[in-house]
Amino acid sequence: MINIILLAAVILDLLIGDPRIYTHPVVLIGKVIKFFEKKLKNNSESETIQKIKGIILVIIVLLLTFMVTYLLIFIGSALNYYLGIIVKILILYTTLAIKGLSKAALEIFNQLVEGNLTGARQSLNLIVGRDTDKLKENEIIRGTIETVAENTSDGIIAPLFYFLLGGPIAAVLYKAVNTMDSMLGYKNEKYKYFGWAAARLDDVANYIPARLSAILIVFSSYIYRKDYKKSFKIVIRDAKKHVSPNAGYPEAAIAGALNIQLGGINYYFGKESKKALLGDKIIEFKVKHIKETVNLMIITTFSFILIMMFIINLIS
Repeated sequence: MINIILLAAVILDLLIGDPRIYTHPVVLIGKVIKFFEKKLKNNSESETIQKIKGIILVIIVLLLTFMVTYLLIFIGSALNYYLGIIVKILILYTTLAIKGLSKAALEIFNQLVEGNLTGARQSLNLIVGRDTDKLKENEIIRGTIETVAENTSDGIIAPLFYFLLGGPIAAVLYKAVNTMDSMLGYKNEKYKYFGWAAARLDDVANYIPARLSAILIVFSSYIYRKDYKKSFKIVIRDAKKHVSPNAGYPEAAIAGALNIQLGGINYYFGKESKKALLGDKIIEFKVKHIKETVNLMIITTFSFILIMMFIINLIS
């Protein structure tokens, strides 16, 4: 039955994608985070108090996420066995971003092919945190590849990994952690201390999925006939250079597989930020690299799904 839930959720995501409606769990979790942020955050307080309040927010959001998800599954299962299965499928489906990530990247790809730099910048702005309004074509390509690589782990492999460990509830709890990090985990003065707990918890939650994603991307590079040896080499050599303890792993794997160099200078709210260079600039950025990254992401996803199904059948 776990295999059925897994496959049905993946098929739903591939067919429907990620509907941005107010009832989407990530949207609701975001509203809860915003509500308690307004109640708790006060930058005039000491660093310790801000950290404690940030920890309180994390605990509240996780408890509420667990309780609501558990109740939905409990009520659905109590009413009807098959309704309970449907609820679990829908919950897992909402944690995945296969189609959404692919669609966003390919939209940028198509706009660049058409020479529409303005449209590509605007589309990229929807999926990255960096400033995009002045980016050149090669910088747009790099930004797209980096976000697809990172989100292969955050948006696909990680929720599937936690589903394998603890079912739909664990997958949703992971999404809550990831959402808190994306909203609070900044290192600026506004969130440096209040967002500390959210950022550290996200680092811990993504530790295994990020490295697992890198291994799977290396394997997918072999299947896709890309430079899998270089992919592995760059992961070992460069992944730890990234400012994030996790994002460097899938990014390094992609950089090596495509023989490109990721990282460099980005701008956030007009301020320059230098990111570590990952990979060797053997090939200059080309628009086709976006599509190749998406293909690697898809192969990586289905490779992991097959591995999951094998593990589930082995232990059941």
